[in-house]
Parts: sequence; structure tokens; C-alpha cells
Amino acid sequence: MGHMTRLTVACATAALFAVGLPASSSGAAVTPRIDLRVLVVDDGGPATAAIAAELDSAGTPRTTVALSDGGRARIDAAFLSDTVDGRPRAKFQAVVLPNDNPFGAGSTEMAAITAYEKRFGIRQVDAYTYARPEVGLNFAQNPGYIGPLDGRSAQVTTAGKSGPFGYLDGRVPFEDNDPKVTESYGFLAVPLAQQAGDATFTSYVDAPIDGSAARGSLVGEYAHDGRRELVVTFVYNRYQQQYRLLARGIVEWLTQGIHLGADRNYFAVHVDDVLGADDRWDSELNCTPGDVDCGDAGEGKEPDPIRMTTEDAEYARTWSTSHGLTIDMAYNAGGSEAYKEENGGDDPLADQLITDQHAYRWVNHTYNHLFLGCVQDVSAVPWKCATDESGDVRWTSQSTIADQIEDNLSWARRNGLTVDRSELVTGEHSGLANRPQQPDDNPELAPALRDSDVGWIASDTSRELNQRVAGPALTVPRYPMNIFYNAGRAAEQVDEYNWIYARKSDGGSGTCETAPNTTCLPAALDPQTGYGSYIVPLEASIGLAHATSNDPRPHFIHQSNLAEDRIAYPALERILSDYADLYGDNTPLVNLQMRDIGAELQKRAVWRNALNSGSASAYRIGNTITVTTPAGSEVTATLPSGSQQQLGDEKVPFGSAYAGLRSGWAAPADDGGNQVVLVLSDAETPTDPTQPDPADRPATPSKRLPVPDGAQHPVPYGPSDTRF
Repeated sequence: MGHMTRLTVACATAALFAVGLPASSSGAAVTPRIDLRVLVVDDGGPATAAIAAELDSAGTPRTTVALSDGGRARIDAAFLSDTVDGRPRAKFQAVVLPNDNPFGAGSTEMAAITAYEKRFGIRQVDAYTYARPEVGLNFAQNPGYIGPLDGRSAQVTTAGKSGPFGYLDGRVPFEDNDPKVTESYGFLAVPLAQQAGDATFTSYVDAPIDGSAARGSLVGEYAHDGRRELVVTFVYNRYQQQYRLLARGIVEWLTQGIHLGADRNYFAVHVDDVLGADDRWDSELNCTPGDVDCGDAGEGKEPDPIRMTTEDAEYARTWSTSHGLTIDMAYNAGGSEAYKEENGGDDPLADQLITDQHAYRWVNHTYNHLFLGCVQDVSAVPWKCATDESGDVRWTSQSTIADQIEDNLSWARRNGLTVDRSELVTGEHSGLANRPQQPDDNPELAPALRDSDVGWIASDTSRELNQRVAGPALTVPRYPMNIFYNAGRAAEQVDEYNWIYARKSDGGSGTCETAPNTTCLPAALDPQTGYGSYIVPLEASIGLAHATSNDPRPHFIHQSNLAEDRIAYPALERILSDYADLYGDNTPLVNLQMRDIGAELQKRAVWRNALNSGSASAYRIGNTITVTTPAGSEVTATLPSGSQQQLGDEKVPFGSAYAGLRSGWAAPADDGGNQVVLVLSDAETPTDPTQPDPADRPATPSKRLPVPDGAQHPVPYGPSDTRF
């Protein structure tokens, strides 16, 4: 009976492979067409969602089949493949499943996927499955471990380093943000000592098993029956550091390093108010005298502004050079001129910064840092927009805005400072909408930007995360680091931090107890040690999370943070050192200028719209990739080293090297066409076999796996982490 069953399956498989194959005179296997699109079968869990988010972030096309959707498409041979121009076509280059077999017993859908993967050499990721023989692993016992992984440290194996995770330095730490919440869960198990047939299991990421000298796999490749699966035996969400470290490798393994879209790690730091002075937090008043929101409390209070010195400027130059990070200095020239008037005609700080100008990039921050939105009525706290007799909002005029832009540029020209006039940071991001008081942009802003040739204007991600149009310009959203503009000393930073994030019973304002999406400190921070022990690692974790999320948006701090106690540097150094400990030299942080960040976001938006509208697509035949894209738009891709773009009769290198591959943007040739042709190297060419592979072994459905609350609902790094 068993022999007859196997024979029947083999015959059915042979028939499947025979359908639709074009004949060739030599009888050789046919090179199929493979569309560059990923199939994601979604069970609604965080692991599948995380991989989908990584594909979306990179700009990699995907088709999602939601298992919970009663009206969903059924996965069969016709759904997965067909024939185009007489050539077999694989509609998907890769398959993501929630586990190794999410379908019911005897599922025809799983059988179709299995046959499809074998026919076209398609790889499969099991987003989260448990250790068992069906995936090449022992059950997680004798030796083994099942349970939380919070706070543990995994390691990339030698095979992982020479394979898909070669961009990592080796260590893969698992987060433990809240000891009261289980954030991760997994199975540590060793590969089967005796694999069936010619099957193999290669562990790429493993961790020590408690009470044993063995190490258990967390990510590994199971090759069997003519198929390859990436077996992941722990659960994660898109925000967790352990996943962010591995996401690139998971996708590159899945797509064999050939896909539309690209993923890089970015970090840029803008320093606002350079040459100006920042008002100081008052720990007795619990507000900032001179700030409109301090109201009557600050009236008559002697100002004590924070301003960099020449020594601070020299330190900034040395630090920037030694750490390989070019800082963007957003300057207010009026601050220098005011200093000269008050102090006898010289400004040593400006002289030093001008001398060292080539150590930085310079950004126009307007001349006097005026508020360029509505005219503020500060008779109430918080302020409101002033109105005229007719009740209409009073706006800062176009001429005032234009003068602030042009006067700052004129000062730069007189002092030989190189500034790109297309970039602008307004004081407090004013002029742009500032809810709730000012829900709309200042209507006088757009014409002023147009007259001044501004193409990129900074915005605040805490107000609006995404890029948008602002008159003739596009915004460049910036992440505010929670290192306050009104703090030059660590004790001031801690005092204000406690006021915002401590409970009323701990001496704070209690705002954290009522504000949405804000949590409270477990206890008020120690004024002497709280900055280094709590705020620095927290801000570094948040900054590193942004940097490793394929997000080019810059971070911003203020010149006050480079003065006095120089409190910005410990957080920046922690970000850079943590990054260096985790990533290899072939995967450096990309430090872009503001205009280039804006252009990257703009190109991504155009590409995303092209994908969503169905006007961009790509396919591969052998080592040639043909991408169709709307006229005038660029194509983004990741390809093996040595890959080129075909331009007429010439070939030019594609993109640039990053993380062991090449990635970047490419435009169609200058012939008005809408196609980009890319030529691969060092990549296997899949073929459609004329003979079927042996029948796959029957697979049982995977059971539903535990997902802890901390993976289902991400746990913030701390009260200032508002990513979720």
C-alpha cells in the first residue's frame, strides 16, 4: 500500500512538471522567468509582520495572503506560476510562511508551494516555528531549552558569517526592556544527528543551551528534498533589536541577494542654534525663563543663557574627526552679531568655527531664530495664535521670513562659509504647522521659500513623521533626541527629565500619568548619576533603533548640548560604539547631507507609489533583470557584487558596495524609455528541470506557537521612546 502511494505521488509530480514546459531541440532544461516579488503568507503574528515590514521599508514588492481572510485567494499551481511568451514563469521569487507548514493536514496548498519551490529553486522562510524533526532539528530537549530569551546573547556562527549574516560582527543580543514583561520566546535545539536522505541543517545563529556544552540553533538553513528553508525558532516583532540585526540577512538569504529595494543603516546629527545662545532650565521654577511657555513664572528672572565657547568648538572638531561622523551645524548668524555688540566687537566662537568650517556641513537656521508661524499671543499658557479685529490669524510676513533666510546666507558669504541655499531649518520648525495652536502652515511661508530657492525644509518627527510638500519644498523630518535644548549640564537635564517623566508622588509634574503614549519613570532619577546610568543608554538605544531601521531621517540636538558638560557626546558615542560592536566594517553607518536625505525619501515615495499602482515590476531570466518603471522614476535594487546596469551597448557598475552586496538607485537610459536592465554576476541561474525531483516527504502542520505579550505588543526602551 505504501509503495503504491509513493508511486502515485511521483507520477502526479511528474505530470505537474511536464505541464506547460516549452520543448527545446536539445532537450536541455529551460531557463524560466522569475518575477521579483515575494509571497508572504500571513497568520497575523508579529514575526510574519516583521518580515513584511522589512520588505516594505526596502521597497521590495510583495503579495500577501492573509490566512484569516475567508475570501482569500487559494494557493495552487496557477496562483504560483504560469507561462509567458512560451517560457515558464515563477510569479514569486521567494516565499515567507508563518511556520514550516501553516496549513491543515494533507493541505493541497502546502503541496503546491512545495512543488513550486522545487521546480523553480525558490527559497522559503519559516518566520517562527518550533524545533522538531520536520525542520531538521531535534525536539528542544536533552539537550534543549524552551522559554524566554530576554537578556540572552546569541552568536552568528562561522557559517552565518560566511553566508547571509556576514555583515554582523557576531553578537546578537536579545532585548530585556522590562523585567516584568516577557519580550521574547524561543526554542534552542541541536540539528538531528541523522538527517533523512541527503538533508542537511546548517545553523547560522545559535545560543548556549543551559546546563549543556551544546549550542542550540535560532536561525538555520534546512536543505532537503530539493528545497531550502530558513528555520527561525524564536518569535520577534519589527522593532526588537535582535530582529533588526537579523532582518537584512533573512531577506538576503530568502531572495538569494537579488531583489528590488535596498536597506542601509543611516545616522546624521544636526546641531541647532549654533552661534546663538539657548535659554536655561530653571530647577526651582520648573520652566525656562525666556520661553513663552514659562509665562509669569519667568518674569524678572535674570537670564543665564548657554552658549558654546572656543574650547567647545575645538572639542567638536576633534570629536567629529576622531569618530568619523560629520556633524551638520545649523547656524544663526544673528547670534554672533549680537554677541559682538554685547562684548566689544569680536566673537571668538564664530572665528573658531569658521576656521574649522570644513570639519562640518552647514545649514541655514535663519538669522535670528525668530518664530516664523503665526504671531504668538503669550498672554496665556500655552500660547495661542494672535488674531486681528476680524478674528483672522495674524501671520509672520513673507518679507520677514525671506529676510531671515537671506540675511543668514549673506553672513555666510561674507565669512567664506559654504552653505547650500536649498536647505533650511527654521527656528522651532516654525512656519510649518504646529498643532494644536497652529494647525496649518503659515501661508506666507511658501512664497518666501520659493523666492529663496529653498527645496528642503526641516520638520519634526514628533509632529509629523513623513515627508510632505511645503510650498515649493519638501520636508526633511528630523528625530529630536531627548537631550534638552535648555540643558548644558547633566544635572539640569536630569532635573527637567524628572519633571516630565516622574510621577507627581516622586516630585514630577505628573504629566506622564495623563499624557497618551507616555509612561512614567519607575522612580525619579538621581541628579548626580541619572544622566549616565539611565538617560544615555536609553537615548542611545532609541537612536540605534532608528539608525538600524533603514531610516535616513537625521537626529537633532542643540549647541547647548555641546557646551558646558557637553552632555550630547556620551549618547552619541554610545550609539557609535554599540553600532561598531554589532556590525562589520563592510556595513558602515551612512551619514548623508540634509538635501540627500530629502532626495532619498522623495525617491522612495515615488517608488512606493509605482509599486502600489502596479506600474513598476521586474523579472529575471538567467542573469538579466528587466525592470519596468514609470517614465522619469528611478529603480532601487540589491544585487550581488559585480552586478552592472546595461546602458545601450555599454555596461556600468550598479549602485555601490554595502553589507557584502551592491545596492542603490538606477535610472532608465537617456532614450525616453521606462526600462532598466541589470546584469548579474556571481549568481546561480535557476533552470526549470525537464525531470521532476523526488517527491517530498509528507509534512505535518505546525502547531500554534506561544507569543509573549512583549513580542505581540512591543515594550518601549523607556518613557521617552514613542516609536510605537
